[in-house]
Amino acid sequence: MATFLNESKFIISTDTSLTDGADDPLSDTTEFVDAGEIRNWQVAPDQHAQRLDQVLAGDLHAFSRSYLQQLIAAGLVLVNKAVVTKSSTKVRAGDALTVELQPSPQTTSFRPESIPVDVVYEDTELLVLNKPAGLVVHPAAGNWSGTLLNGLLARYPAAMQVPRAGIVHRLDKDTSGLMVVARTRSAMDELVKRIAAREVRREYLALGHRAWQGERKRRVDAPIGRDPRNRLRMAIVDLNVQGGKQAATRFELMDSCDEGCLVLCTLETGRTHQIRVHMASLGHPLVGDGVYGGANAAGMSRQALHAYQLAFEHPVTGQLMAFHSPLPADFASAVRQWGLRYNEIDPRVTAVPVASD
Repeated sequence: MATFLNESKFIISTDTSLTDGADDPLSDTTEFVDAGEIRNWQVAPDQHAQRLDQVLAGDLHAFSRSYLQQLIAAGLVLVNKAVVTKSSTKVRAGDALTVELQPSPQTTSFRPESIPVDVVYEDTELLVLNKPAGLVVHPAAGNWSGTLLNGLLARYPAAMQVPRAGIVHRLDKDTSGLMVVARTRSAMDELVKRIAAREVRREYLALGHRAWQGERKRRVDAPIGRDPRNRLRMAIVDLNVQGGKQAATRFELMDSCDEGCLVLCTLETGRTHQIRVHMASLGHPLVGDGVYGGANAAGMSRQALHAYQLAFEHPVTGQLMAFHSPLPADFASAVRQWGLRYNEIDPRVTAVPVASD
């Protein structure tokens, strides 16, 4: 990933591990380079007979191997002053290497863009915002611009100096609601630690298909990984058979009718698509979530999931803070259409004590 600082300089970051819940450690591996910058060096004796892309990745460790392979294919890498376009080319000790670093869609994605950011609360260390459905949080394949990150860079130019503009956790594109964003590196590091330690309380309202089944309060503790039958989906997996991570969600029924149920979901972990997968496992896929067995209903044409409440201890002052966001219009309309009820909370409550479990 990259951030333009001006017309001639950008930042490349090799880390793409940020997940929806940001439970994984964040890397800050970044390097400043000038557009069109030339790098020259020689192949070391211990690199003799290695692949060209392997040598480049070992010496230019701040850049991803795929990015370096793109440079090779584009004819921007020379071996002994001759263009080499195959990443698999074997090099010899003492060979002279020349690389011309150039922008790519990834490296030009961190640009300020005039995108509205609905800020609920802000101070010098952090901000809390209300993300609308349909807004992608972070640039990625297929969405290199028009993201929340681009909007943050435009609203807060100093965010350019904080990894990922301070984003410490994600919401899916079609999930609406509250997010906390760091404004300083120290606040970011502390928030990441607290999310990983499960010290940030995140609660969602979900609208599921079919009348609620079982106890009013339920807890799902089931690991999540890539669906082996469809790599675009996540699924509950057996960790003895394939990779995945432990995931736990608590559910509490708000109201139910023949058509569906309104459920309060509390994350204990923050895995990709966690609530969507766990709700489907209970037989209540989210309304509008065609990926996990849901369908459009009650006027909802996107997944019916809203980050409703967010509570945490301020990373600098230690003050307990809680924030609440009302249901967006489409979600509220669906709830009314099905005659479901719940206790609405003042949508802009800040800096109030966090209720314990």
